Amino acid sequence: MVSRTPLSPVGRETLQDRVYAELRRSLMHGMLDAGAILRIQDLAATLDTSTMPVREALGRLVSEQALEALPNRSVRVPVITRERLDDLARARCLVEGALTGLASARLTDEDFDALRDLTGRCEAAFGGDDPDKAHTTSELNHSFHFHIYRAAGSAVLIPVVESLWLQSGPYVRAAAQVHDEGGGLRAMHFHWALIEALERRDADASVKALTQDITRSFDLVRGSLEAREKVMRYG
Repeated sequence: MVSRTPLSPVGRETLQDRVYAELRRSLMHGMLDAGAILRIQDLAATLDTSTMPVREALGRLVSEQALEALPNRSVRVPVITRERLDDLARARCLVEGALTGLASARLTDEDFDALRDLTGRCEAAFGGDDPDKAHTTSELNHSFHFHIYRAAGSAVLIPVVESLWLQSGPYVRAAAQVHDEGGGLRAMHFHWALIEALERRDADASVKALTQDITRSFDLVRGSLEAREKVMRYG
């Protein structure tokens, strides 16, 4: 399998939207490090385009709180802070929990087959040695969750969740790195638990499994922050 780079060249059709979509994809799937400075000229060269669509795409992403504008007119991926971590985790549990509860009565046997397939593929990817594992597992995880959320039938809440996932990108990347270093509970444990609860049409248990799945990733990052703070404090 060919490894993907964090950013890939885009074509020239509907250029502005395609540049925006490529940057958005990379951010949402945690392909860019927290705190990374994004320079327009460098991005234009990587994306094989002019600077104007890159500048406009960065402006859109800043307005969506996926990126931060700095005083020197450069742009960066937001740094990871305890306050933002807790805020994003809380918002995601609330909104995604509501969608999961709504979806619990609407999913079909075909949906459950698809969810099991996605979870099995993601579990296999986590256990493999694919150099593109982080991107593969992120896309499969996204497909799993949004398959459930779209079944809820709420056109209003889906864009809200997409925005939250976009802002969560740096935390997804950090959590994946911590997971690879520390191992622990198998990555797909809560996905299987969520599928089982949804098949029972148990909305409360479904929301609980979903909440545990979300908070686990954020807890990994929180633990890493706390360990780093302890080292800085005590040496």
